[in-house]
Amino acid sequence: MGGAVSAGEDNDELIDNLKEAQYIRTELVEQAFRAIDRADYYLEEFKENAYKDLAWKHGNIHLSAPCIYSEVMEALDLQPGLSFLNLGSGTGYLSSMVGLILGPFGVNHGVELHSDVIEYAKQKLDFFIRTSDSFDKFDFCEPSFVTGNCLEISPDCSQYDRVYCGAGVQKEHEEYMKNLLKVGGILVMPLEEKLTKITRTGPSAWETKKILAVSFAPLIQPCHSESGKSRLVQLPPVAVRSLQDLARIAIRGTIKKVIHQETVKHPRFKRRRVRRRRMETIVFLDKEVFASRISNPSDDNSCEDLEEERREEEEKTPPETKPDPPVNFLRQKVLSLPLPDPLKYYLLYYREK
Repeated sequence: MGGAVSAGEDNDELIDNLKEAQYIRTELVEQAFRAIDRADYYLEEFKENAYKDLAWKHGNIHLSAPCIYSEVMEALDLQPGLSFLNLGSGTGYLSSMVGLILGPFGVNHGVELHSDVIEYAKQKLDFFIRTSDSFDKFDFCEPSFVTGNCLEISPDCSQYDRVYCGAGVQKEHEEYMKNLLKVGGILVMPLEEKLTKITRTGPSAWETKKILAVSFAPLIQPCHSESGKSRLVQLPPVAVRSLQDLARIAIRGTIKKVIHQETVKHPRFKRRRVRRRRMETIVFLDKEVFASRISNPSDDNSCEDLEEERREEEEKTPPETKPDPPVNFLRQKVLSLPLPDPLKYYLLYYREK
């Protein structure tokens, strides 16, 4: 499934193509996609295919095509502080992007059938938290994953604001999926070969919208134990943050505001000067050609402009020189604070860079 947009040379170019094709339509979704490099969720030997608009599967590991994830993210209408349940959470790629939007006071849970995929997702999540500069640009709602069949979720579990199922749902399981939603919630799932958005408008009222035709592998039916009983999946409890954790969130938020204010007062870029260039016009008259120069007010400075332009070209960095890596201003600010080192690293979530 996929192939709706051209392949990109890197993650940003892939996102540019998704935007141009109108799969990504909102700023929040665009920011989340740009913040997490899709290639980081591929095995090393398959990374050359990461920026193609194609699904990828290796063993139990699976990623949907970028155009599908784009439509899912847009349809979920995510907002900070919401609760999200990902059924068939896989590599955790989608859950991590969702976590960037939900923020520190959201809920981000995933259910995955295969324990080896859960372990893979945890490794990728840990790598993102430890090494990605994007982590410091957002307030992250870290996903929690549990192993089990998503058709065996305990009936006493909490309901969610947003639910996504990453496998084809049979018609007989539609009501089961809809009952995972709070009133006002949104469910997105492949239903009868259509990516479908269902909004719960009341205790027994629903609005359904078909988004696009898709082809997903069907949900795996539960395997009952020898006793004939199903193994119920217990979702993670909604955690209450400690006062210490809340203080870290508040301090980081304050520092980000200071950085933003400094950036507004002292922009870190130089505005390019717009110059008028000399114009030449060809005039046709009685089959003879005359070249005449059009005068304009900026002509007096044309020589100076051309000389300045030449100097700027000489001063430009050679093409083969790599650009400077992006600066993590939050990290710089925290490390400059007059605080004990253990507290600084706590504020940085003990990240490596």
